[in-house]
Amino acid sequence: MYNSSMRELDLPADIWKSLADRRSVVRCSPGYLIYLQDTEATCFYYLKKGRVKSFIQSEDGAERVLNIYERGSLFGEASFFDELPRVSSAIALTDCEMIPIDREMVCAEIARDPALALAMLKYLARTVRLLSAHVDDMAFRPADWRVARHLLSLSPAAGGAVPCTQDEIASSISVSRVTVSRVLQEFTRRGWVRTGYRSVILTDRGALEDFCSAE
Repeated sequence: MYNSSMRELDLPADIWKSLADRRSVVRCSPGYLIYLQDTEATCFYYLKKGRVKSFIQSEDGAERVLNIYERGSLFGEASFFDELPRVSSAIALTDCEMIPIDREMVCAEIARDPALALAMLKYLARTVRLLSAHVDDMAFRPADWRVARHLLSLSPAAGGAVPCTQDEIASSISVSRVTVSRVLQEFTRRGWVRTGYRSVILTDRGALEDFCSAE
């Protein structure tokens, strides 16, 4: 799974704010299917509040998580810009507020602020790069490295807790839930993490970073 924050992209945190100003907000509950794989992309979204999961699904029903989007993110933009059917689905993980952005809206904002177009190109280019890295990680990295890297990719709440379940971690990094449980037990024994309700508390983020760097 990839996760690109505005800090990692070296973009201002409020770079997409103009896309959301004075726009109608769509509110939805956890479990709401925002868009479906292989459907037409008539808009993309600015996530004003909440968390959204992007995933792909095979014909036999197997699911692979691509990303967990958090407040301030754009999502669904790739298929919107290339005008081809969506390659993934998106579902709300929490109560969400989002702004649908259609072609007329984005063209108007880019005409008003051309720098926005460059920011979007950078955003899309980094998405491609991170997806490539994601494929490499899934192919060559051991399970404990993948778990550690995934935890580090999530934005922590107060106290260092990152919102995720063991099932979500397993789906995101293509390992079994049993493997995730085993790795988290080992990380807990080392004092790096502590498990909570639908979350993992990173008690020693530096140790996790060193572990990933050393592999």
